[in-house]
Amino acid sequence: MTILFDLDGTLIDSTEAILESFEVALGKFGEVLPNEAAIKAEIGHPLDAMFRTLGVSEEKVWDHVHAYKQHYRTIACEKTVLLPGAREAIALAKQHATLGIVTTKTAEYSKEMLEDMDVMHYFDVLIGREDVEHPKPHPEPVLKAISKLKADRSKCWMIGDTPMDLGAADAAGIKSVGVTCGYASEDELRTYTPKLASNALEAVKIIVVS
Repeated sequence: MTILFDLDGTLIDSTEAILESFEVALGKFGEVLPNEAAIKAEIGHPLDAMFRTLGVSEEKVWDHVHAYKQHYRTIACEKTVLLPGAREAIALAKQHATLGIVTTKTAEYSKEMLEDMDVMHYFDVLIGREDVEHPKPHPEPVLKAISKLKADRSKCWMIGDTPMDLGAADAAGIKSVGVTCGYASEDELRTYTPKLASNALEAVKIIVVS
């Protein structure tokens, strides 16, 4: 069996680091900072898409992404924590499955954070934004993780907190469990899967007994 995890809102809470990095990036170019709710509503999308949705013009998007990443890397480990039950979820999942991460975050920074949290060694693959042409909800990141793990798609699961995670799983032809501890509502998650859990640990328990 293979279990793939999303990061933000599923295993980690990096909201403080994300909001601060948006403030720094937008401030650098004199942009108006949106309210926190507007930014949080976009978490899970690639950074370039987030900046576009928040009103940054196309010709300035990648400058903003660069400024964001420069700041984010300096604060990510300090201002990111594992969500309640996440460490236990990872340990339990490892007893039953091969594990991977599929995220729209930068893979390099994600690995640094997970190593700092002493959980990266549980995972055999991590697919980040720079590893694919098409991010979630496109199936490419999920399919790439499955390919690298040489996994059987009929025995693969995705655990995520947004429609992008679950939509990517659905498009890749694998099963999924949505967690409600992140950034999407139950109704949004139920569009893609009937299996919902309060956090990653409960999601792993659902998968183990399925």
